[in-house]
Amino acid sequence: MVALVPGWALAMFLFWLPLRVFVHINFFVFCLVYLAVGILLFFRPVQRLLLVRLVGARRPTRAERAIIDPVWARVCQSMHSSPRRYVLAVLDADDLNAFACGGHLVVVTSYAVRVLPDRELSGVLAHELCHHLGLHTVALTIRHWLGLPVTILARVGFSFNHIAQAATDAFGRGSTGLTIIGTLVAGVLRLAAWTFLVTILLSNALSNLVGRGAEFEADLRAVRLGYGPALAAALRRFASTGHHELPDSWRARAFASHPPARTRIARIDAQLRQQQESRPRRPRDAGQPRPDQRRSDPR
Repeated sequence: MVALVPGWALAMFLFWLPLRVFVHINFFVFCLVYLAVGILLFFRPVQRLLLVRLVGARRPTRAERAIIDPVWARVCQSMHSSPRRYVLAVLDADDLNAFACGGHLVVVTSYAVRVLPDRELSGVLAHELCHHLGLHTVALTIRHWLGLPVTILARVGFSFNHIAQAATDAFGRGSTGLTIIGTLVAGVLRLAAWTFLVTILLSNALSNLVGRGAEFEADLRAVRLGYGPALAAALRRFASTGHHELPDSWRARAFASHPPARTRIARIDAQLRQQQESRPRRPRDAGQPRPDQRRSDPR
């Protein structure tokens, strides 16, 4: 979020310049209004109407509800939370995945609903609910909202850069002056677009770095609540699809939003062993002799 603020302020200034011709509004008020509108994304009705569609998801069908609702109710009950507090959505995809966002939204793929047994599905949903309980999705949603105008201007800058370059090639061939002007305009647009793009890339890299830690934290919380074996089983199923390979370059590692599944499984197994070892051992009955203290034969 901090990495996005300078680019976001510059993007908001460029949006504000033409707007002030028609509406007399202070720049700081304009920024505050934009931030206030972003708060609406945390309200459940807005999430059902807008955020679900923004992430490309949909409401579960009746058949999907019959699978998800009982599992979700048990998970929420075990964490002393109300199922009605959250919005469940399904993303049509042929991969095993789920994610949380917006402070209340939990999205699971249609493939995961079809393939995962109830036990493994409970582990996945518990992990996503732990993201909400850890407030991870709040910062993620704010970051996406701040990055929206930056992303728009980056795309607009590259589009205008291509247009300026094409116009220079088409109309500036016979004039050195037009060629120089067109090249300068295209260069300025390219530089502006890259400025916004670098801001987004830097923010994404830092977000993924922090996000990988958040994944481990949500796993640990799920283990403590008793969903470690179920979550590990779901991750093993995910790893069996070939998504467990380690990134082979620094760029892939920087932009990987999740740790490798094998790494998460290993950590969960270690936490389960530690949890098992920390449990107090059951004391022996006071009247029962130990194996090394056999009574002598009375005869």
